[in-house]
Formats: sequence, structure tokens, C-alpha cells
Amino acid sequence: MTQAAFGPKLATVLREGYTAKTFRADTIAGLTVAIVALPLAMALGIASGASPDKGLITAVVAGFLISALGGSRVQVGGPTGAFVVVIFNVIAKHGYDGLLIATLLAGLILILAGVFRLGQIIKYIPHPVVTGFTAGIAVIIASSQVKDFLGLSVDKVPADFIPKWQAYLGAIPTISAATVAVGIGALAIIIALRKLAPKLPGFLIAVLVTSTAVALLKLPVDTIGSRFPDIPAGLPMPSLPEISLAKINAVLPSAFTIAFLAGIEALLSAVVADGMAGTRHRSNQELIGQGVANLGSALFGGLPATGAIARTATNIRSGAKTPVAGIMHAVFLLLFILFATDLMAFVPMATLAAILFMVAWGMSEYERFLALLRMPNSDRSVLLLTFGLTVLVDLTVAIGVGVTLASLLFMARMAETVEVDASGKQDPDLDSEDLDQRLALPEGVEVFRINGPFFFGVAGELLDTLRRLGAAPRAIILRMRLVPLLDASGVQALEEFIRQARIAGAKVILSGVQPQPRSMLERVRLGDGFGKVFYAADYADAQSLASSLLDEKSMPDRDGEEDE
Repeated sequence: MTQAAFGPKLATVLREGYTAKTFRADTIAGLTVAIVALPLAMALGIASGASPDKGLITAVVAGFLISALGGSRVQVGGPTGAFVVVIFNVIAKHGYDGLLIATLLAGLILILAGVFRLGQIIKYIPHPVVTGFTAGIAVIIASSQVKDFLGLSVDKVPADFIPKWQAYLGAIPTISAATVAVGIGALAIIIALRKLAPKLPGFLIAVLVTSTAVALLKLPVDTIGSRFPDIPAGLPMPSLPEISLAKINAVLPSAFTIAFLAGIEALLSAVVADGMAGTRHRSNQELIGQGVANLGSALFGGLPATGAIARTATNIRSGAKTPVAGIMHAVFLLLFILFATDLMAFVPMATLAAILFMVAWGMSEYERFLALLRMPNSDRSVLLLTFGLTVLVDLTVAIGVGVTLASLLFMARMAETVEVDASGKQDPDLDSEDLDQRLALPEGVEVFRINGPFFFGVAGELLDTLRRLGAAPRAIILRMRLVPLLDASGVQALEEFIRQARIAGAKVILSGVQPQPRSMLERVRLGDGFGKVFYAADYADAQSLASSLLDEKSMPDRDGEEDE
């Protein structure tokens, strides 16, 4: 194991030297994230078919371990919406002990994935598949909260999507006006604060306002206390569930699903964190940290956990510098569990439903979903099929079918790009391709040649190469004349590369772009007339354009973090 691939980032930070100033910044960030995570953890615990304390236990134990042992400097972990569907189904089929066994197995799978260096596989998951099942999960989460938001009297809500809505429609006469008022009030508070005062903790303020209103006005609405009257205070003692070979076989498919979701969301969150904070995560160490965190969560009776994109972004915006911020977030949540658990009893269920509506809305990534609908039929088909199977059938089936279909369509498109020329003539353009593309390259300009189809994994290689250069160049030329195909995943990868380059203060020039890739880029507003990227007809024009751009007003340089 090399240090470049393994080793917690916390250890790296401590070796570099940790100051009191940094600790203050991390503590403030940790407190801010804890305020955001508190109502969210309770809501996710309930939505998963467990109880609010299970969500808080997960946020404390897994949040601590993910920050302490993970491969990202600013990642924050805990329960997330992606797990809600899987957890609910596992508990319904195998009981809570079955969930704990599945979580333990998922933790072991993640550790093995990290040890065997599978952290880069995330780059090869087609983007339409990720967006499709994420949007599908968002629909399922929102649907699961309709009963509590409207105060419907339904003895048992079916697990499947269509029967669930049939039960809701049949119970419409039982809608509670007081419950709906509380839910709408909570939604209004959250949305208003996001627009008017986005730095304030909207979720927590909604909880405090609606809980106070319900208590003072004595409104007849369901609360956490009425639904869960015996919530224990503090952390339980760690223990193992009763494990047998039969139970392991029964929950093993769910364990792989949990591990898959945890790995995808954790690494996606780490990539987002790198883009925001200018850091670089260790993907294999991140998987190991996530695995240990899931083992720890299961031992304390918690839920599956992974990196949480929204909480990680909040952590960065709040000034977090190191993994200590994530650790402090767990410490503040632990203090709440130890000394303020009784306050949970006053929280209305409708408020938690409103919070989860907002979580589902954020997960839906509707803008990206709509952008993918503008893609060719192949990418659109993968997106809609994955989305439909996630909502109507099963998450595991949706991922498997989506990845398989995307792979088959990709191979079909690749076959179409192969041209057999029987004329015996050589390509004069290929013969004239210069062997040393750095000759006459202006100072402050970097160049990359892409040869072949541009897919999701290429951007990571480009970004890694860019980071190894040290000081960021002022302009980057991407030579794309030999790129015959650009699909939706490739577009997303190129968008990310351009975004990272702009953050670093570099302008991007695309040279010799063929018609199909150019058409795909125009669909996502990366065409020639949108001002985000420059186009050149060939490499000579790109060099001339780069020189003219450097002659303009000085562009800011930003050194990327030189990380292990």
C-alpha cells in the first residue's frame, strides 16, 4: 500500500501541523453542520422505517469515523436519502437485525473495495444511470412522506409505489387541516430562508418554529413523541446482532446494494468537495473509511452511512479546513443525544415530512435531468429506464439494467464510428499530426491531446495531470480532432474539467472539435457562443488564440493544493 493511495487525511493534517486558528475554524464549521444535520438525521431515521434516534446515532458514530479515517479533508458523513428505500425494504423483509447484518457486510465489502483499489471504478458509471436512479430515489422519498404531511389515516402504507398512491387516494377524506398547515408552514419557512437568508439553518429554524407553535396552540398533530414515546437518551453499548449463515445469505444482495450506494455517493461527494475546496481526496482510503464507519454504525445499532454531499458543501462554505470539522460535527450531535433528547418529542411529523420533501427536491437534480432529456435517444432511454425501474421495480434492478443498457449502447455507437476505407489512400491530416505538440507552445499554456472517445473516466486523468503540474496554467488547449464520439457521460466529464480549470484561473480552448462532439456540447450550453470555452479550427489556430488570450489583461493564478 502506497501513501498516495492510502492513509487517512486526518493523519496527513496532523503531520503538517495543526494550529489553534485552524481548530477554531473547524469547530465553527462543525457546529454549523451539526445544526443542519440534527433535524435531517431524525427525519431520515424515521423515513427509513426506523426511529429518529437511529438516525442520530448514525450521524454521530459514522460521522466521526468517516472524518477520522476517510480519504477526504472536508467530507462529512452520516445517513443520507439514497439509503431510505433500501433500508425500509430490508427492515420490512428481514427485521432490524437483518439491516444490522446487511450494514456489517456492506462495511466489509467497502473495506475490501478500498484495499483492492476499486475507488476509481466510480468514474465508469454512466452519468444517465446515476441521475436516473438518484431522481427515482427522490420520487420515492417524497412519496413516502405524503401520509405524514397530510395527516392521512392509513393503518399500513404499502411499500410499492402504485399501491402506496392508491392507499393515499383512498384516504383523502381523512386529511388533517392542522397537519397540512404545519407542513406548509415548515415548507414556507425553509424555502423563504433559502432565498432570503441562505446562511441560516432553515431546517432547524422550521423545526423550532413549528414545534413551538404546536405546543403553544395545542394543535392536534402527530409528533415524534406521540409516534415514538420511548426514545432512549445517549448512545447504546456496542453489540453484535445474532448472525447466522441463513441470515447472511438472505441479506447479502441488500448488503451489496448498500455498499454500492455508499461507495458511489461517498466518492461523488468527495469529488464535489475537491472542486469546492481545491483539495484532492484518496478514493481508496475513502472507501476504507466508509467501510469502517458502517461497521461502527451497525455495532451501535445505527443505519448505513456514506458521505453526504449537502452537509459536505455546508462544511466547506462554513470554513472547514480539515477532517476535524467533521469530527466536531459528530461531537456536537453527541452532546444533543446526551442532554437534549427529550426535546425531540415536540417535533411535528409534518415538519420532518417537509424537510424530506426538500431533501428529495435536492436529490432530484431536475436541471441535470432535463439536460439529459435533450441528449440523443440512447442516453435519454438509459435515463428514463433507470428512473422508471427505480420507482416502480427495484433499485438494484434499475442499476443493473441501466449500466448494462448503457454499455451495450456505447458499444453500438463505437461500432458506428469505425470507418473502413477501401480506397487505399492515407489520411493526410493524420500524416501531418505533429509528433511534438509542445513545440512553439506559448509560456503559461498547457496542452492535452485526447485520442478516441471521450468518456467519464478521462476527466479524472486530465485533472490528475493538471494537479501534478504544480502552478495552474493560464490557458489549456484540449486537442479533440481525434475524438469521434462524445456521449452524456463524456459531456458531464468535460463540464467538470472546464469548471475545475476556470476555478484555477485557466481558460480552456477546444481544438478541432468534430461535429458530433460539438453538437453535444451545444446542448449543455458549452457551445461557441456561450462564453464558457473557446473553439479553434485546428492546433495552429489554438496556439494563436492562446497567445492572444495571454496578451489580454492578466488572469489570476491559483495554486492547487499539493496533496498526497
